[in-house]
Amino acid sequence: MKVDSVPRAMARLSTARRLGLATALSAATLLGGCYVAPLQPAGSYPAPAVVAPIVVAPSAPLTFAARLYPANEIASSYGMVSAVVTNDLNGRGTFSTAINGESFTGEATRVAGSGHEGLANGAGNRGSYINCRYQMNSATLGTGTCRLSNGAVFTMHVGG
Repeated sequence: MKVDSVPRAMARLSTARRLGLATALSAATLLGGCYVAPLQPAGSYPAPAVVAPIVVAPSAPLTFAARLYPANEIASSYGMVSAVVTNDLNGRGTFSTAINGESFTGEATRVAGSGHEGLANGAGNRGSYINCRYQMNSATLGTGTCRLSNGAVFTMHVGG
């Protein structure tokens, strides 16, 4: 077909056909040079990431050795005494010791509003009791004072 014959052929077509043909020719001209290519070669896409929730295991209670050193004449007859403090990491714990053959067990708690001060109290199996007040200087070290119901006073060292 000659180039001059295109306008004559278009004149013989209806308006709707002319519009459709013009649209098709325009689309073919515009898209004729387009080619879609992937940016990465096939098979080189990264594997999808697997996201697993992080589960934090609850911390186990911490157990500290405590040493009670005599601080007055009554306590001197007992000498140095060992004790055990277990911290449940929620501001509470247990306290136990044995003095002169009597076993003391009780609770250790932090003073309300203080992150470092604590109290430990224990009842003896023969009716005596012990009261301790301590200050933690770090997460594992502290000092304090303990008093037996008979008036014996001890200096307490926790940890280390």
